[in-house]
Amino acid sequence: MFQRFRRTRLKGQLRSLVRETTLAKDDFIYPLFVRSGEGIKTEVSSMPGVFQMSVDEILKECVELKKLGLYSIILFGIPEVKDSIGSDSLCEHGIIATAIRAIKKEHPEMFVVTDLCFCEYTDHGHCGIIDEVNETVINDATLEISAEQAIIHAKAGADMIAPSGMMDGIIVTLREALDIAGYENLPIMAYSTKFASGYYGPFRDVAESTPSFGDRSSYQMDPANRREAINESIADEMQGADILMVKPALAYLDIVREIRDNTSLPLAVYNVSGEYAMLKAAGERELIDYDRVVMETMIGFKRAGADIIISYHAKEVAKMLEIV
Repeated sequence: MFQRFRRTRLKGQLRSLVRETTLAKDDFIYPLFVRSGEGIKTEVSSMPGVFQMSVDEILKECVELKKLGLYSIILFGIPEVKDSIGSDSLCEHGIIATAIRAIKKEHPEMFVVTDLCFCEYTDHGHCGIIDEVNETVINDATLEISAEQAIIHAKAGADMIAPSGMMDGIIVTLREALDIAGYENLPIMAYSTKFASGYYGPFRDVAESTPSFGDRSSYQMDPANRREAINESIADEMQGADILMVKPALAYLDIVREIRDNTSLPLAVYNVSGEYAMLKAAGERELIDYDRVVMETMIGFKRAGADIIISYHAKEVAKMLEIV
C-alpha cells in the first residue's frame, strides 16, 4: 500500500488545519529612512515604494503603519553633514536621536529598533574609524564610539538596538556599556551573520552609504563560508545578544536553518534591498504573479526557521494578510 498524501490536500479547510508554517503581521519589522529637513518624502528610484523621509513625514508614516497593524520599525539615519567618525550619530540632537524622541512622543506604542552603525554618517561610507594605510575599519576604536552611539539611542528612547557593523566584540561591548549606564533591560538584536553581499546595492542608494573606496569584505562575511557563519552567530549569543539575524535572507536560507538548529534564541532575517528590488522589477514587467511570489518568499523565510522578518515588503504583506 502506498501513502496517499493528497488526502489532506483536497479540501481547503483541511489544508489550513495541517499547515505547518504561518505568517502574521507581528512577524515583521519595517525599515524607515529618516533625514534632516521638513516635508521631505523622496522615493528611491531603485526601490519603488521606499522613501527617504523627514521626521514629520516619518510620524505620518507611523499612522499608516498602525492602520495596517504594523507596530515595529527599524530606523536608519541620513544626516545633513557627514564626517570621518560619523559625529551626527554621536550627538543627542543628531537625526536618529531626534527621530526616536519624536516617534516615542507621538506614537508611544510603536516599537522602535535602531540600526547602530557608522556607514550612513561617515564621509567615507565605511562602518567605523578608518585605518587609512590598510583601507579598513579599526575594530577596537570603532567599538568605543559604538558604545557611545548605543547610549545616545538608549537615552532617546529606543526599544531595541541592532548593531550592523560586524565588528568583533560588538555585542559584549554594547551589553557592558548599556548595563553600566542603567539600560540592562534594553535588548540587542545582533546582525550576527551579515555577508559582504551584492544584494545591498539599492540600500546604499536610499541610505547614501556607498563606500568612497574599496568594499566591506574585510569586516563583513565571505558569502562562501557556512561554518564561519554559524560560529559568528553562536559567538554573539555567548556575548549576550537577545536576538540573532542573518542578512541577506533569500540566498542564505541554508544558513538560517543551521543557525536555527544550533540556538534557541529568536532568529531574524533581513529581506534586503536587492531582493526587494528584484521582485519589484519582475512584478512590474509581469514576469511573475507578484503578490503570490512575495508571500511564498516570506513563508520560505519562516519555514527555514526565522521568527522575525525585516522587510520592505511588510506593508504589502500586511494588506495581503487582510485578504487571505
